Amino acid sequence: MSTDNLHTPAERLIEVRGLGKMFTLHNQGGIRLPVLRAIDFDAARGECLVLSGRSGTGKSTLLRCLYGNYLATEGTIRLRDTSAEGAPWVELTQAPEQRILHLRRHVIGYVSQFLRAIPRVSALDVVADPLQQRGTSHEEARARAAVLLERLNLPRRLWDLPPATFSGGEQQRVNIARGLIGGHPILLLDEPTASLDADNRAVVIDLIREALAEGRALIGIFHDEAVRDAVATRLLPLQPATAIA
Repeated sequence: MSTDNLHTPAERLIEVRGLGKMFTLHNQGGIRLPVLRAIDFDAARGECLVLSGRSGTGKSTLLRCLYGNYLATEGTIRLRDTSAEGAPWVELTQAPEQRILHLRRHVIGYVSQFLRAIPRVSALDVVADPLQQRGTSHEEARARAAVLLERLNLPRRLWDLPPATFSGGEQQRVNIARGLIGGHPILLLDEPTASLDADNRAVVIDLIREALAEGRALIGIFHDEAVRDAVATRLLPLQPATAIA
């Protein structure tokens, strides 16, 4: 798959060329399962690129490759490290672990479908943590976390409680707040509104639009068509890898 080259090099924050991902099922006789093949696209400041395609086309796998959770089998993923002088490009598929951790802290954020709750850590501190990792004071980070949790309508009585026992929708709001608070120039979104009611979906749409206005680049999966239509600036259709000649 490919998309038109719509942006100048200065606007681009991510470039993907010839990306492929093959899984080897070692417990099934070494069967090789192609999931992604020949994926090409750019994502730029102020753009929300939405991955589209039916279930099984590798949308979540693509996000995990972009975040460095999965190592691509072929192709390149280049991220612009806006935290470094001169904003150099980094080849993610060849970057050492410490460089990937640096990129996750400063450049690329990820909102998954499920919150990885830390035992005995309050919701407020879970959300504030990305800021504290980047040197923001404990008090300021918690204050900014409180603003986001307020906007996302998480009841104040829950803020000082660990989110492991929250409902799915409450956990997802904590997850969204944690993903957005860091101000990462690139943000990956995997079904961020799947567990939310209509009012909170509207809040997330507003937050996404604000992130785009700040010049961040978003790449996401949105099965809710109304949300997708409200935030997408461009679609990247994906096809099953096995269907590609």
